[in-house]
Amino acid sequence: MNRREALSTVALLLGGTIVGANVFLEGCTPGDKKAAAAGGPLTFSNDDIAYLDEIAETIIPTTDTPGAKAAKVGEFMTVMVKDCYDEKDQKIFVDGMQQLNDASRKKFGKSFMDADSKQRTELLTEIDKESKDAMAKAKPEDPKPYFRLMKELTLLGYFTSEVGATKALRYVAVPGRYEGCIPYKKGDKAWAT
Repeated sequence: MNRREALSTVALLLGGTIVGANVFLEGCTPGDKKAAAAGGPLTFSNDDIAYLDEIAETIIPTTDTPGAKAAKVGEFMTVMVKDCYDEKDQKIFVDGMQQLNDASRKKFGKSFMDADSKQRTELLTEIDKESKDAMAKAKPEDPKPYFRLMKELTLLGYFTSEVGATKALRYVAVPGRYEGCIPYKKGDKAWAT
């Protein structure tokens, strides 16, 4: 099983909680079919991947553990959006990339990539609050805000990566027997397995 198949399986197993129930029902290829019908497949440039890496790194920065950029979350996001999102969510995501950059220019007079880490954090915190407020008022059939999609993909990409599972979480490749009650000490990492 290659990484793409594994990610598709993980998305399906999560029952659509991360990428939406539509993916669970249609499988992990609606974007390619619909994008091809619209005139060609959705593509992301290396600059887009670098931009998404910086967004993800702002959400999960490098601390005493590697951050989202080390897990190549930007590349993961592009694969998931191309392969698992329907055309509507692809558009929300891609338009959101531009909207985030526009918000940075409006607030700081420079693109997100040119902003420093403090400005990036401030901007994403504001956008996250707006996203949460929109989700609280939204009906079930309403589309998710673009930042919600980015944040969900960042978390999924990071914590299912080797870096996230082994450096940020505790990981045992072959966990052995089931132990329902394991002592937890404050500060212990969560389990990846």
